[in-house]
Amino acid sequence: MEIVSFHSIWTLVIFVSFIGIVLWAYSSRRKTEFEDAANLVFADEDKGTKKTGEDNK
Repeated sequence: MEIVSFHSIWTLVIFVSFIGIVLWAYSSRRKTEFEDAANLVFADEDKGTKKTGEDNK
């Protein structure tokens, strides 16, 4: 097997993997999971904040 054939096969494997990841990421079944993960940043804002130290003045 020549190096050119190896590089061609490797390029094809990487391309197919990329397409698989894109299809997985944009799948409608994953939408709710990704929306929940995106809103985790704001999850602590709903809880009451307890001020301590100089912020408590």
